[in-house]
Amino acid sequence: MSPDVQQLLSRVTEAKSDSNAADALIADYMPFIRSETAKFLKRQPVPEDDELSIAMFAFYEAICSYSRLRGAFLKYAALQIRSRLIDNYRREKRSRGQISLNAAADDDQTELMETIADPHDEYDAHDMREATQEEIRELSEQMETFGVSMTDIAENAPKQSRTLAICQKAVYYARKHPDVLEEFLRTKRVPLAKLAEGAAVERKTLERHRKYLVAVLLICTNGYEILRGHIMQVLKGGSQE
Repeated sequence: MSPDVQQLLSRVTEAKSDSNAADALIADYMPFIRSETAKFLKRQPVPEDDELSIAMFAFYEAICSYSRLRGAFLKYAALQIRSRLIDNYRREKRSRGQISLNAAADDDQTELMETIADPHDEYDAHDMREATQEEIRELSEQMETFGVSMTDIAENAPKQSRTLAICQKAVYYARKHPDVLEEFLRTKRVPLAKLAEGAAVERKTLERHRKYLVAVLLICTNGYEILRGHIMQVLKGGSQE
């Protein structure tokens, strides 16, 4: 690990418990925050842009939630910033009645989301698909470290409503218990015993869908905003979000 990376990680650790250190870190990395915002806006942000404030807060969220298990800090922070900006974009579009989500459990990634967008929007349906594909690429790379591929997920996904419901309960239990997710990231193993006991479901069913659970739990831990929204729809868990 290079000295620069070590110094950054040390500053992130300090900033978790020291607001002055957090402010200083945000100030020093404003060029990075502005650059990530510019990628989203497709222009340089100005102080009046709400997106810049959202990006700054997302960077602070990344500081607070970061652990070395999540990989390189700046890559993680960039994902957090993009996710928050996309979430804000989708919320604003919904409030104006200009967006609809395709909630079908479809294997075709081009149908993860369909938007009805104004042709003059700076962040239109093409850009949303591009962001979705980027999340899928990053998720694929992370899944490789767990020995799981996208093909494995497609083959291992629950096919029956009963088994889907069991996986749903396990996922929601994990989301309510960060220590379970931390163990999952640290060991790179799905904590089947804890999930089965905590969610009061059959362990054998979880074992059969272990590879599927790897993907879903990763989506829940690393700020994949678009994919998380989709998977919650697939799990029929909108009311429990």
